[in-house]
Amino acid sequence: MADPLLTPGMQVVVREDWVNQTVEPILEPGLPILDPHHHLWDLHGETYFLPQLLSDTGSGHDVRATIFVQCGAMFRASGPDAEKSLGETEFATGIAAQSASGQYGPTRAAAGIIGMVDLLLGDKVIGLLEKHTTISGGRFCGVRNRTAWHPSPEVRSNLVTPPPGPLEDPAFIDGAKRLAAFGLPLDVWGYHTQLPLVEKLARAVPELTVVIDHCGGPLGIGPFAGKRAEVFPGWKKQMETLASLPNTVVKVGGLAMQVSGHDYHHRPKPPGSEELAEAWRPYVETCIEAFGAKRCMFESNFPVDKGMCSYHVLWNALKRLSAKAGADEKTALFSGTAMKVYKLDRLPPALAIDLKPR
Repeated sequence: MADPLLTPGMQVVVREDWVNQTVEPILEPGLPILDPHHHLWDLHGETYFLPQLLSDTGSGHDVRATIFVQCGAMFRASGPDAEKSLGETEFATGIAAQSASGQYGPTRAAAGIIGMVDLLLGDKVIGLLEKHTTISGGRFCGVRNRTAWHPSPEVRSNLVTPPPGPLEDPAFIDGAKRLAAFGLPLDVWGYHTQLPLVEKLARAVPELTVVIDHCGGPLGIGPFAGKRAEVFPGWKKQMETLASLPNTVVKVGGLAMQVSGHDYHHRPKPPGSEELAEAWRPYVETCIEAFGAKRCMFESNFPVDKGMCSYHVLWNALKRLSAKAGADEKTALFSGTAMKVYKLDRLPPALAIDLKPR
């Protein structure tokens, strides 16, 4: 039976009244945060634009800036197919300009933009990267393609179902080399079953920084439903192998997605940060132990994860999980790694992000 709380894109429906039932005091409210992974869209009746984002980032934590990540929003309706994704970068740049005006509070929304450039396009890749960079006013800081795929029809997290590629396509590695030559990292969203392909990519292009999204996508639905204990050892081994490659980093988060196998959205009330921290602990600790704090960055993955928990509860959970970390490690996890990987520390003065403690 279809889950009535899932959108046609297989995202958990965001219900503000439900998610706001769980309210907690903010832990470490003075810790500066750069949220390196969120989306903005108007899709399936759900709108998540600047007001909704700022409502979340302004819920108590010291969120100084955010990075918008490719999600298929606002593609151009006409023109060459390869250039339609320029519309998404235009859209995110407009949101960033609104936020940078200072009229909407201190958080710098979409200070960085990770967009879509089809890496299978060969000679066109560099020209497209140049166009995205120009359109963004210098905010364009990375690329992500649609790569998450599993043969089971029950396993889906993309708004548009991709083909089995492109990670298997040799042309993708060629495109990744062009991206590396341009000086940008590549975000890869793949399920744990695809991690060997991510490893192959990282080995083939050692000059490319490969950002592994959402803790490497441990699945808990479809053929993996109820098999978390069986999935974990293989996921952990593959993540440790990826961590042995110096050109990989990991986004630690995305664990409240429906594909992870949790069903918090069916409860009368959403979970609190203590429960989330305990559920996420094996994955978060594995990532930090394997990659080290300076190659890990905490993320919100909003509004996708918002179907299961609120923004302030999510960051409280991540703060609980890093409670024993030293000051330098916390800086890396909550802002420093993202600043370095996406080169936001090199933004021109007019776009500079202030992460100094207040």
